[in-house]
Amino acid sequence: MTVVRMNDAGGPQSGDGMDRVVKSRKLSTRVRIGLGAAILIVAALLFYFLAPGSNSQTVAAGRLTISTVSEGRFDDFLPLRVRVEPSLTVYLDAVEGGRVERILVEDGARVRRGQLLAVMTNADLQLNVLARQTEVIQQINSMRSQELALNQSRLANERARIEADLATQTARRNYEMQRPLADRGFVSGRSFADARDTFEANRRRSEVLRRQQGDDERLQSSQLAQLRASAGALNTSLGIARGSLDALNLRAPVDGQLTSFSIQIGQSLNRGERLGQIDSAGRNKLRAQVDEFFLGRVSEGLLADAELGGRSYRMRVSKIYPQVRNGQFEIDLQFVGPEPAELQRGQTVQVRLTLGAPSRARLLPDGAFYEATGGNWVFVVAPDGRSAVRRQVRLGRRNPDYVEVLSGLEPGERVITSSYTGFQERDRLSISGQ
Repeated sequence: MTVVRMNDAGGPQSGDGMDRVVKSRKLSTRVRIGLGAAILIVAALLFYFLAPGSNSQTVAAGRLTISTVSEGRFDDFLPLRVRVEPSLTVYLDAVEGGRVERILVEDGARVRRGQLLAVMTNADLQLNVLARQTEVIQQINSMRSQELALNQSRLANERARIEADLATQTARRNYEMQRPLADRGFVSGRSFADARDTFEANRRRSEVLRRQQGDDERLQSSQLAQLRASAGALNTSLGIARGSLDALNLRAPVDGQLTSFSIQIGQSLNRGERLGQIDSAGRNKLRAQVDEFFLGRVSEGLLADAELGGRSYRMRVSKIYPQVRNGQFEIDLQFVGPEPAELQRGQTVQVRLTLGAPSRARLLPDGAFYEATGGNWVFVVAPDGRSAVRRQVRLGRRNPDYVEVLSGLEPGERVITSSYTGFQERDRLSISGQ
């Protein structure tokens, strides 16, 4: 049994004997400064890594199109919207100005080559042509007279040469007959000397006439050649003068369909004014505008296909116009084989132009991003979808659905394929709303 000793005073016992003084421990100034500096450093690092950088931007996810890189078959084709045009178009211009007197065909009619379409008159032109024609005829007659005079001179020289040759032969026979007689004394010396001198004089005269005839012949031949050339030029000029009158009769230069022919009787037309056109009959061509991106890939001979009236038709690139206007160039296509019967000029047709054979490739869905990057870089989305970074890539062929990835992207990676307008200068994007 335990005995408890009570206080003799009987009052409560004080706790002074049980209390113990505890000393408060405060941080030193150096420690507080160190802790503050550490907190500031951590805050700065968090701000650096978590806050948007100077070359980054926050973009709402709703305005972005994000596509996934995949492996698959790449069909190398280009869809084109082509316009049906005539294979050959010949324009009708007024060669000479005048007043329309008669119209013999209507717009839209089919015409034959050389067919008379309209008749015009021009009084001033007719008078000028008549005056020019008279002048040319006078010049031609003058040259004909000169040519006749030259021929007469040639004939006179020929007669003089013949007469000189005859006199020379006669004198030579007389001289040869008298020479043996003179040796025997039957002919006097004076008579023989006269015969010899006559023969020598006629011989020299004949030689002089021959040389003169040769010189005259060369000069006359040159003059005749010049006269004939001048006559030919004048005849050509006369033909042109007459042709200018005939040009008042408007004729069809080729077979085909007459279009845009809207002249009226009594209308005055100026020289060189466009009157209409003739489109070739039967054959047509297809003209298309192509993006300049494909200028190096489109070549003559490439094949294209089109569906018309439930049938498939094939065509071939026949001509390329390399001039680029507004970022596009033009090509012409011709049908391989018969044309569709229902084809109308001016209508448009959807065509699929084959640029190469199908092949396996790494594919990225096509989008507006290509216009900003040119296929040199893209924004690749992080796995968590909260950000995207700029990455250099190399893209190749392109069709309306996909772009061929040559390097820089792996299958399964996600890429922003919508327009980069507003942030194409950034290196990093923060995607909000994910």
